[in-house]
Amino acid sequence: MNKKVVFENVVKVFELYSKRSDKIASLIMPKKRENKKFVALNQVSFEVNPGETIGIVGLNGSGKSTVSNILGGGVIQPTEGKVIMNGEPSLIAISAGLNGSLTGLENVELKCMMHGLTKKQIEERLPDILDFADIGDYIYQPVKNYSSGMKSRLGFAISVHTDPDILIIDEALSVGDSTFTEKCLNKMNEFKEQGKTIFFISHSAGQMRKFCDRVIWLHYGTIKMMGESDKIIDQYVRFTKWFNKLSKEEKKKHKNEMLAKQIQENKVPVKNKQEKLSFLELIKNILILIPPVVMAILLILGGV
Repeated sequence: MNKKVVFENVVKVFELYSKRSDKIASLIMPKKRENKKFVALNQVSFEVNPGETIGIVGLNGSGKSTVSNILGGGVIQPTEGKVIMNGEPSLIAISAGLNGSLTGLENVELKCMMHGLTKKQIEERLPDILDFADIGDYIYQPVKNYSSGMKSRLGFAISVHTDPDILIIDEALSVGDSTFTEKCLNKMNEFKEQGKTIFFISHSAGQMRKFCDRVIWLHYGTIKMMGESDKIIDQYVRFTKWFNKLSKEEKKKHKNEMLAKQIQENKVPVKNKQEKLSFLELIKNILILIPPVVMAILLILGGV
């Protein structure tokens, strides 16, 4: 069976900057001195079959969102390792890809065009997107005025109507009311029945047990366990109960010990591939500087 998604020895290292201008400057003219680095993922490997639903759990800072951003096919690329995606992905996270200066309606058009939909296709799907999001007249207001729940509703509504092959849901159901959550879970079950591959990142053990075929437990950048949902969730729940009883100082000590151990056991290679990544990140930062309204006009004109 051809694998739908493959992560092979994936490493992601972020350089830490105090200001965005320092980051852009370092991409154009690398500094002689070494910048501080944060190893978000360290030798992460897994394979996913078509139609599987994979849960991802872990403490905050364990690399869940880094994995989801790499899976989402965006500008974030691994520093080392190989990622194979046999299908079109769509990332659903709170406000992911939404431009705060644009209205909800403009964001619908913008995101759909970024997924390759034509203006006619967007017009055909717009009623279903608006009905699913169910945010009323707020659709005509700038997204920066939305609550976290409204951003999540709009982002979820857009993503599920672009008909992705691979759906990545990153904490998007952690906000909003239970009615909307049930609507989202029903839509995700429709995708499962259609044989689509789904990655589900959540702190809800109940949703994981009910919805996922297998679960990956990330622990400070590496895979601690991967297997059947019930088995992994049982182990993870026991661990979190122990961890939550620790004092703030003990939690910090545990984190530092785990990071030091993992870096020692898995020597993190940072080769010249980083130069290629730097170019992609430079393009991203240049695009950020373009006024959002101008960007929207350019994309709309390009979709005509």
